[in-house]
Amino acid sequence: MIFPTSSRTSANSVLAAVTFAFVALATPALAQDDRMVEIDAPTQPAAVDLDTGRLPGATTEESWHSQYGSMFARNVTQATLTPFLPDPARANGTAVIVAPGGGFRTLSMENEGWDVAQALADRGVAAFVLKYRLNQTPAALDEFAESMERMFTEGGQRPPRGSAEEVRALAPQIADAEAAFDLVRHRAAQWHVDPDRIGMIGFSAGAMLTLATELRGDAADPAFIATIYGPLASVPVPDDAPPLFVALAADDGLFADSGFGLIEAWRTAGRPVEFHLYEQGGHGFGMYPKDTTSTGWFDAFASRLTMHGWMGKMP
Repeated sequence: MIFPTSSRTSANSVLAAVTFAFVALATPALAQDDRMVEIDAPTQPAAVDLDTGRLPGATTEESWHSQYGSMFARNVTQATLTPFLPDPARANGTAVIVAPGGGFRTLSMENEGWDVAQALADRGVAAFVLKYRLNQTPAALDEFAESMERMFTEGGQRPPRGSAEEVRALAPQIADAEAAFDLVRHRAAQWHVDPDRIGMIGFSAGAMLTLATELRGDAADPAFIATIYGPLASVPVPDDAPPLFVALAADDGLFADSGFGLIEAWRTAGRPVEFHLYEQGGHGFGMYPKDTTSTGWFDAFASRLTMHGWMGKMP
């Protein structure tokens, strides 16, 4: 198994601020750990540079902090992809690109990245955590925390809904996601992956990136996609759109009251879609252990992969 060795191992900035607030609400057992604490960047020997270049205009370097008992990256200027490979005896040939969330200002690398990838690898799926480039934020952690608090208390702008303008702003991130697909296909034999069975899952802002990669990208061509507590705005759906899996909590403070346009768009296009609306869970539940049924999203996602034959061995 390949994994980071140091631990267990502008789309729209307000999403990050509200995300932090609602993660605190969604995970009361972790609320006492809501203070951001600067940490050293973890050693990531398996991370592969995606060669998409440095974020244009970036002047602040990557840094890391802990919060809610988890690790977050900030000011990512160079995209990487970290493989979590199953035991070859269990590998079924399916692969998933994992896109953590964080409002395009930070990345929830542990709860929405490494932990998800490890759980997939345990089921025989090759998983790859995408550390995509982010919008620049203040270098000092206290200034960053203050800016997040300011945006939340002052209202800021609405969360991203996937508009054309917002998607255009994601050009660097979409390029990173497409490079991730290219890399996995290029190394498919080495990583025991079927090039036609590579999907993508994203959380919050990562869910928006997942949709944008499918709908606005040029070359990713995912076999399936999943969005976890992401925007549900209606989008134009191509005739060959991949199967979509969606999970959201009814008490999500960002997207629970925005309708279900995304689901209806997929249904109207006659494309496969599965939607789980959990009574409770808030925003940002990811792989955190909770007493709510929202923790069942991962098993439901894995069952969906099984139903479509993606958990069976490669021919």
